[in-house]
Formats: sequence, C-alpha cells, structure tokens
Amino acid sequence: MTANVHINFAKFNSLIQIADFFNTEAKCKQALAQERWGDDEAVCPYCGCSHTYACKDGRYSCPNCKRKFSVTVGTIFENTKISLRKWFMALYLISSHKKGVSSLQLARDIKVTQKTAWFILHKVRGLYGQSDDTVLGGDVEMDEMYLGGREANKHESKKTEGTQGRSTKTKTPIFGMIEREGNVVAMKVENTKGATLMPIVSQFVEEGSTTYTDEASIYNKLDENGYNHVFVNHSQREYVRANDIHTNGIEGFWHISRG
Repeated sequence: MTANVHINFAKFNSLIQIADFFNTEAKCKQALAQERWGDDEAVCPYCGCSHTYACKDGRYSCPNCKRKFSVTVGTIFENTKISLRKWFMALYLISSHKKGVSSLQLARDIKVTQKTAWFILHKVRGLYGQSDDTVLGGDVEMDEMYLGGREANKHESKKTEGTQGRSTKTKTPIFGMIEREGNVVAMKVENTKGATLMPIVSQFVEEGSTTYTDEASIYNKLDENGYNHVFVNHSQREYVRANDIHTNGIEGFWHISRG
C-alpha cells in the first residue's frame, strides 16, 4: 500500500524557493520523515514496528523483522532514479497549476525527458485523487455534447436568449474521448473552454497520441501539449478526410448514449 505523503508547499511562492529550500537529497528525506512520522521513531513499513533506529547510511533498521528500509519505501518515491529534489519541484508545479500542467511543460521546467515527466505526472495525480486507471493512446477522438432541451422545440415564451452553439445557459456540457477500437472516457464538465478541457486530456490521453477533433478553437493547444492533432471542418460540411480523419467514433458513442 502506498503511503499518502503530502508535503505542504503553500508557504513557497516560486520554484526558485523550492529549489533553494530543498537544496540536498538529505533535506528532502528529512522532510519526508517529518511528514510520515513527525518527531517519533520511524515505523517499519514491513512489520509495523515503531522501535526502529537510524543507520549511518541514512536508512533505518528494524530490530523486529531485521530489515532495513528508507523513508521512501511505501511512497511514490520508492526505488525512484529521479532525484527527490526534482520530485518536490514537480509536486509544487502540479499543485500550483490549477488548470493542469502537461508533461512537455514539466519536462522543460525540471529538466527531465518527456517520458520521465509523464511518469511523474501519473504518480503525482494519484496522490491528489485523480484516477489514472484509464489511459487512452494511439488514435483518440474527442468531442463535446450538450444535454438539455432544444430551444427550437420550446414555446416562444420559454425560450432563452443566447443559447446557440456551445452556450451552457440551459444545457449541461459533456466532454468525451474515445480510443479507436478501445476505451471511452466521458464526463460532465463546467464548460468547454480549452483551459478546462486540456488538463482532462493530459490526465487521460497518453502524449504522442494522434487526436481527432472538429475545427473548434478549444482544441488549438493540443499540438503544443504533446499531441499530433488533426481535425475535420464540420462547418464546411467536411466529415471525413483521407479516409481516417474523422470523429465518427465519439459521435457514434453520443448517439448510443442518448438512446
């Protein structure tokens, strides 16, 4: 079982402060130990014994089960080859960016490869209660739909002005993503702005995937967030291009969902 270790980064105002304060691996481990055990002795993660003692190599020894362990055992940092300093910087950046951070951006900020940044993001999101059970990859279509009564079917006295297109005044926005011949992720969203949808895409879609959308500007940042983005222009009555560029899969899912 992974221990929930939440270091409070609220007192830090910048990445520079994080780097200056956690300037050694030893200081990072000290912070982890304080968070896990406070001023008490370290608790053995293998047998639960609380009468352990510190060793010269920075690890701990348990007199009960005779095993040695480090402060990272049972946490997302266990057996990591990434320095704790970079982990802490990543934790700060992810918790500070309310709209999410892509692995491309994280890789640039803490000087790691995009693959490493992707791994860190998935581990850290688990700490903040974000499920990563479903990961979409390869070819992924995405689209929005709006649940609610159609204004055209309402009596003139009950119609609401300004509800055309992507308005959410009288409709509930739903965002969906479908992996071709694979899984589907769909959820209610606050709105369908790019700033709202991009963190969701980053959470569930593996970067490097090819994403298929319509021409809506809300998808304009897919390329810079690490995705190969192609689209069809529905406003110009274009629904399929080059045989495989379309959003028929997710639109078919909407049709089934609506019954």
